[in-house]
Amino acid sequence: MKLLIRIAYLGTAYCGYQVQPNGVSIQQMLNRATEQLFGYPCDIVGCSRTDSGVHANSFCATVAQRGTDALVTEIPVERVPQALSAHLPPDICVYDAQWVPANFHARYDVIEKEYLYRIYNRRVMSPFEVNRAWYLPKELNEADVERMRSAAKQFLGTQDFTSYMAQGSKIVDPVRTVTRSELTKEGDLILYRIAADGFLYHMVRIIVGTLVEVALGRLDPSEIPEITKSRNRERAGLTAPACGLYLNRVFYSSQKINRQSFDKPSIP
Repeated sequence: MKLLIRIAYLGTAYCGYQVQPNGVSIQQMLNRATEQLFGYPCDIVGCSRTDSGVHANSFCATVAQRGTDALVTEIPVERVPQALSAHLPPDICVYDAQWVPANFHARYDVIEKEYLYRIYNRRVMSPFEVNRAWYLPKELNEADVERMRSAAKQFLGTQDFTSYMAQGSKIVDPVRTVTRSELTKEGDLILYRIAADGFLYHMVRIIVGTLVEVALGRLDPSEIPEITKSRNRERAGLTAPACGLYLNRVFYSSQKINRQSFDKPSIP
């Protein structure tokens, strides 16, 4: 049996999830913490790769003794989150853990992921939102936000999302199925949630940048379908900054684990 852990983190201080030679990563911190707790090196397999500065409300990873498909420990599984978090910096925490079969794969067994993007829309930036939201100082009115909502609906369904993929990406199949694309406004925060069976490199950030272009009147919601069909990255909006992006929820088949998604509520 492997251990499936669920973690939350602020990505500001890290070069992303994946271990890299040019900076400290989330995976590096998990590698160190699991070895300290269990007493031997572990293989950590994450559900996704997040970029430098990107956060997670619910990130999933499996833990097994290095070179094996199993983890051996006398620590009760319900105590693992607190015990493992004690070996992690305060901007990373493990909030849940459960046993999963040896053939479970944290990445390839994902059936859907949901991302949240946060935009702070006010003339003056809140110090509590620095590095946690995209600061947009031009205040949007309800009509602007409604145009964003209308545009967001255009991303639903199975489509080729090449126009919203970072240039130079080597992904062979750019077709994805988006099941949720919703925009809400709560006080000074504009929140965009998108769920799909998979995402292209920078896809969410480019979609958000496109939605902001709509809000600012530079694009019309009716143009979105044509931009999508063009398969031309240059026709879409700018790439929104990483600081506003959160991996929000991860879904697995109930045939793989006994819970389809993680129960931790998302950060608004």
